[in-house]
Amino acid sequence: MASPVLMSVTDPQAELLDPAVKGTLNVLRSCAKFPSIKRVVLTSSIVSIVFTGKPLSADTVVDESWFSDPAFCEKAKLWYALSKTLAEEAAWKFVKENGIDLVAVNPGVAIGPLLQPTLNSSSELLLKLFDGTGKFPNATHRWVDVRDIANAHILAFENPSASGRYSIVGSVAHYSVAAKILRDLFPALNIPEKCADDQPFAPTYQISKERAVTLGVVYTPLEVTLKDAVESLKQKNFF
Repeated sequence: MASPVLMSVTDPQAELLDPAVKGTLNVLRSCAKFPSIKRVVLTSSIVSIVFTGKPLSADTVVDESWFSDPAFCEKAKLWYALSKTLAEEAAWKFVKENGIDLVAVNPGVAIGPLLQPTLNSSSELLLKLFDGTGKFPNATHRWVDVRDIANAHILAFENPSASGRYSIVGSVAHYSVAAKILRDLFPALNIPEKCADDQPFAPTYQISKERAVTLGVVYTPLEVTLKDAVESLKQKNFF
């Protein structure tokens, strides 16, 4: 089960927070009525892990013991992160009180081939490289192949020993890295070489893959994911 992904909202409570928390609890309440349901897999997000307010640097290793700070998210107006954090907190509280076996999958930005005919928020982040400005954003993202996320959900459901949370992030990389990969893969596409500002690049950091690997997740290389994502976007005429 998942919840709305919106990056721009006018009413965070109504558009993101309530649907995420109430929707999650509604599903869990329904599950609690049926003893035949042995496990619930929650689609959480890496954003419910990384936004603690602590500085992130190349030496930082983020793992599943981290929990985003709701107060920090609210102050920074990270409404989507706040919605996922509150929803996951509510889920863990509910299953503890009701004896439900819950496994949380916490993926990063999902990119890769599109199944749907419309553009989703994650792919929109990739399209910023094709917005005509000739520059890439000064931002770092937690990229992961959508197929790896799907596989992680299956493993979390089928593996009897699965438990707790699993960060599912293939690469923490700046837009400059993605742009360089795409310039090499698609030299005819005029991928930007310059950053949108002259500030130091947003920092990268590490996200532990240890638990994901023990679950059985095998990550797709970022180069393959980006290639398949761009070819899919082109095929569906998004640029």
